Amino acid sequence: MILVGIAGGTGSGKTTLVNKLIEELGEEKTIVIPHDNYYKDRSHLPVEKRKKINYDHPDAFETDLLITHLKKLQQGNFIEMPSYDFSTHTRQDKTTIIKAKPVIIVEGILVLAEKELRDLFNIKIFVDTDADIRVLRRMMRDINKRNRSVESVYEQYLSTVKPMHESFVEPSKRYADIIVPEGGLNEVAKNIIHTKLESYITEFEA
Repeated sequence: MILVGIAGGTGSGKTTLVNKLIEELGEEKTIVIPHDNYYKDRSHLPVEKRKKINYDHPDAFETDLLITHLKKLQQGNFIEMPSYDFSTHTRQDKTTIIKAKPVIIVEGILVLAEKELRDLFNIKIFVDTDADIRVLRRMMRDINKRNRSVESVYEQYLSTVKPMHESFVEPSKRYADIIVPEGGLNEVAKNIIHTKLESYITEFEA
């Protein structure tokens, strides 16, 4: 089994890259675990307090649980991956059964920021995209998929997203084995990563 960490700023194109890799490698051989699924549950807090939490700081995630789950998968066991509701900032009751596969991709803005998680990855990738493009993509995503207003996205970007990117996300780029400009739109980089993972799958199945 090979563990791949794909990090990068919000809206950088991480998900596009992941989806293309899964499409080409095959779902039967590849799974993706979003770090976002491991946001801490905030259901015990009033809605207004939930809205004020800094969700771009490492402390917003239950990374210890993710690390435990990845180690279980490495041992050939299954995990129950949590689900998260971004519109309410709460963890849902339902979980998803994930079984070990040859390639496991962990994707999220901060997956290279913490050493204990980072050290689990066999390949570390950072998706690097211009800030203007990233903020526009985030705005469209949060409005269309996470039930946010333009004002709330704008306020959150200036108060937490931008400073947290500068403090935690951008510095984690130095740990990457591969830096991919423009994410899933970079066909050359995507093909190089695909070739590497395909060769691993071939060795794994031999």
